[in-house]
Amino acid sequence: METTRNAVNAVIEAMNRSVIGQEAVTEALAIALLCNGNLMLEGYPGTAKTRSIKTLAQVLEASLGRIQFTPDLLPSDVTGTEVYQDVAGQQTLTFQQGPIFNNLVLADEINRAPAKVQAALLEAMEERQVTVAGKTYPLPPLFMVLATQNPIEQEGTYPLPEAQMDRFLMKVNLDYPDGDAELGIVRLVHGEESPSESSATVVPQDQVFAARDAVRQVHASDNVERYMVDIVMATRAPGGFEGELPHWIEIGSSPRASISLHRAARARAFLQGRDFVDPDDVRAVAHGVLRHRLILSYDALADNITPDQVIDEILRQVAVA
Repeated sequence: METTRNAVNAVIEAMNRSVIGQEAVTEALAIALLCNGNLMLEGYPGTAKTRSIKTLAQVLEASLGRIQFTPDLLPSDVTGTEVYQDVAGQQTLTFQQGPIFNNLVLADEINRAPAKVQAALLEAMEERQVTVAGKTYPLPPLFMVLATQNPIEQEGTYPLPEAQMDRFLMKVNLDYPDGDAELGIVRLVHGEESPSESSATVVPQDQVFAARDAVRQVHASDNVERYMVDIVMATRAPGGFEGELPHWIEIGSSPRASISLHRAARARAFLQGRDFVDPDDVRAVAHGVLRHRLILSYDALADNITPDQVIDEILRQVAVA
């Protein structure tokens, strides 16, 4: 277990060297990788969303498929399509794979494409396969969809439906870096522009699969598992809690939230060097797991209440059994 943990930590360290001031993002990417999940990144332009994903692909020597979502994109531009080819005088129908057939798939500005294109990702994200013209094609063993959204440009966008958002293990909000981090970014980019020999960190993909097996061995006690379920149930039945919480939530989280919370907490415990989950692990990943699985009420939106504030209140009121 120690060897696999060191390998994952090497991935995180390599990403932190390349993406300065976004440690929360690199940890979320590592957790999603360990959980075989998908990740949503939402942040302002220039906050290293794309750079984070490209760095991860380089460290793992993984193939990267980048899809720029636009209003005129077609589902076949994502999944691929069948094309006619002349082979030895005979015309045959051959499937030409789309960018979805890569280890890491960057769905850039995913909310700029209409629903039919967004839906082309659903089967791949959940079943790890793609069906075209009645034929099913498996995706690579190492596969993850990493989607980005811009929170300040909503004109001409198509918000993702709840069913698709639910398929993302976590959603991470990126903010602008502080002054010290910004100075480090400027120096980093300047150094990259200067010719020099550098040895890039490379972690074999087999280590990722071994780490996933180790995460499955991380133990969660009955009390901690009940704590996770109580947090999710609080989003569905907030009426039993005090304060404004009952007026903030319109629709709570699905059972996928409990499953994702369980997986992410075990992955976080593994990264912390433990073979058991404690309540701090649950609280550390709760915002990322739940913030995109809540539909807030009109009252909450009118008062500018954010999902993170709702989750903060839930964590304050829900106690460990």
